[in-house]
Amino acid sequence: MTPLLITALGLAMVATSFLSGLFGMAGGMILIGILLAVMPVPAAMVLHAVTQMASNGWRGLLWRRHARWSAVGAYVAGCALALGLWSLVLYVPSKPLAFILLGLTPFLARIVPVRLRPDPESPLQGTIYGTVCMSSMLLTGVSGPLLDTYFLGGRLDRREIVATKAVCQVAGHAMKLAYFGSIVDQAAMLDPWLGVIAIVASVAGTTLARRYLEAMTDQQYRLWAGRVITAIALFYVGQGGWLLATAPA
Repeated sequence: MTPLLITALGLAMVATSFLSGLFGMAGGMILIGILLAVMPVPAAMVLHAVTQMASNGWRGLLWRRHARWSAVGAYVAGCALALGLWSLVLYVPSKPLAFILLGLTPFLARIVPVRLRPDPESPLQGTIYGTVCMSSMLLTGVSGPLLDTYFLGGRLDRREIVATKAVCQVAGHAMKLAYFGSIVDQAAMLDPWLGVIAIVASVAGTTLARRYLEAMTDQQYRLWAGRVITAIALFYVGQGGWLLATAPA
């Protein structure tokens, strides 16, 4: 990578970590799209995993008093189950498919009947969503859109959502790092300096966002989080469709 590209990626990591720090979501979804555009899929997944572990880990530390640990445990159990199943297949999606799946995931939970709406405080639902979200993470790089809808569907306040989701994401991205950096492709290793930049940028963006999250109301948080996710999802569906349409025959 050129110094200019590394600098641009560092700035993108700060910006997307700020967005994730503010809403607890959306930033990782934007960042994986940027990385997929400039890197092979396994390498993009590895760098994204490191960045998101740093961002979510720091966010989880800042808001640790608000985390719902029972929800974390159920979710991580589902993630471990999915990782074991996908390790038997070793599937890596193409870029167009990854973009399309990335864009479609936010809408999956929205079509669930009202009587089956997500409940982050249910151990059974936590395990099911952990399995589904981990599968999404291995196919698209992120589980955020589906996990966002899962948490927004419950009764947790904005601090509890941000804290609990951050801890869940650390575990999920650690498993994604193991999958793409060891199980699938041992050559998809991360440049140490790029890893350091990713961690510093993620912590900086997350820290900057804290004061803005404190100033928001729960109503403002839920309204803008939903709008941001929908806009990003529609863009990625279009991006994936364009890549499929322009791909060589």
